[in-house]
Amino acid sequence: MDHKESFLQYLQIEKRYSPLTVTSYLNDLNQFHRFLSEQAIHSDPAGTTSHDIRSWIVSLAESEYSSRSIHRKISSLRAFFRYLRRNGIVSHDPFEKVVLPKAEKSLPVFVEEEALDLLLDGIDFKNDFIGIRNRTIIEMLYLTGMRRAELTGLRNNDIDLDEGTVRVTGKRNKQRIIPLLGQFKGRLKDYIRARDESFPGTESGWFFLSNKGNKMYEKYVYNIVRRYLSLVTTVDRKSPHVLRHTFATHMLNKGADLNSIKEFLGHANLSATQIYTHNSFEQLKKIYRQAHPRA
Repeated sequence: MDHKESFLQYLQIEKRYSPLTVTSYLNDLNQFHRFLSEQAIHSDPAGTTSHDIRSWIVSLAESEYSSRSIHRKISSLRAFFRYLRRNGIVSHDPFEKVVLPKAEKSLPVFVEEEALDLLLDGIDFKNDFIGIRNRTIIEMLYLTGMRRAELTGLRNNDIDLDEGTVRVTGKRNKQRIIPLLGQFKGRLKDYIRARDESFPGTESGWFFLSNKGNKMYEKYVYNIVRRYLSLVTTVDRKSPHVLRHTFATHMLNKGADLNSIKEFLGHANLSATQIYTHNSFEQLKKIYRQAHPRA
């Protein structure tokens, strides 16, 4: 087993990173190794220097990668070399003299309340299994703030209609409990009824099923959300993660405290949640410009 494979196993088994995250690390490492090969630079990690890494950063910038993407790729590479040093495979730190370009701060994209109201109250979802399921998926994402992978990973026993809660298994298998609104519990009952009528005897245990009765896959959820958001908003991104951003932003604008939002979102620390305060401040500035007589 080479060093790269053992590193990826470490991420998957010890760090409990998702397959998607591990694949992202693999792609970044492969891209760096291709760069070394194209530049006729040795591919032995022990020989990698700060100059090699700086040259790659310049190459990425010249290829018009954003500073955000460059930061992510370098973060993957830095984690790899940290792993190699900890295991005695290399003795030096090639990042010691590496300075990254300043990353631009992009605010989370969110959908306005009026647009969500129009979608959930004004759009005609068909009253069959597919229509009921699609609406339930969009509401689940918006009302709980869960991630797309968390939604597709829901099992039947994660939904407790008596208690009015949903148990969400997040990154690194950390679980959290999110309350369900009373009106939405009725929607979930309608979905369960439609699902069980469409696929009687299904024992897979997955809560959300595809048109063929199988587990929902993430790309299909993305397509559903994108299609319906396109009907009510012109925001650039129309993904399940935008509904997660929308949940957090709307909660904050309505007075929820950051610690509560952190728990709902399953963030490991508060710094990840604080990005939403910028959205809230942008809303305050907008109100100020509209309302102040001297603005």
